[in-house]
Amino acid sequence: MAATSIINLQRLSGAHWFSRFPGSNDIRALSMPFRHYAQAFIESLQCAGAKVAIAATYRPVERAYLMHWAWRIDRENADPKTIPPCDGVDIVWAHRDASGKFSLSKSRAAAKEMCRVFSLRNLAARPSLQSRHTAAKGIDMSISWRGALSIVDATGATVVITTSPRTGLNKSLRAVGATYGVIKFRGPKRDDPHWSDTGF
Repeated sequence: MAATSIINLQRLSGAHWFSRFPGSNDIRALSMPFRHYAQAFIESLQCAGAKVAIAATYRPVERAYLMHWAWRIDRENADPKTIPPCDGVDIVWAHRDASGKFSLSKSRAAAKEMCRVFSLRNLAARPSLQSRHTAAKGIDMSISWRGALSIVDATGATVVITTSPRTGLNKSLRAVGATYGVIKFRGPKRDDPHWSDTGF
């Protein structure tokens, strides 16, 4: 009975799933030629004095599944009892109370905790099941600088950016990134750190 209880606890959704199916924040995990494009863009940013912090590159499909459904249960009230399975991910989304009955509150609380540890609480765009991250052609990174940014684009031209915001959301910086083949997210909702080979 004790062993069964431990197995059930391990299968139940919750923060402990964060360490399963780990992703990468290493640029070397990206596929070519996007890896080369991203490296060149980041090197140009750093040479210009900008700070770059990479949060994610490649993401296994299993991790994408966990993020997608945790977010949907938390933010879109998806029914934990009807979440489709994913090969290799033996997770139980539907929690039960002490009497053995389905508990929506426990299920949503566990999904909310997953969103917290996966850093999804402030994400407006639904995490994709299949994305440029799962294709190793997407990168999440925060970019910042002070004052004017004098940066060289992929054509060798120097672009001086004096406008705000001084982040990856800057329109002029997005144009510079595009010359390298690194496209800022252009979906219908905000995904501030996301860049890829297609913008999606």
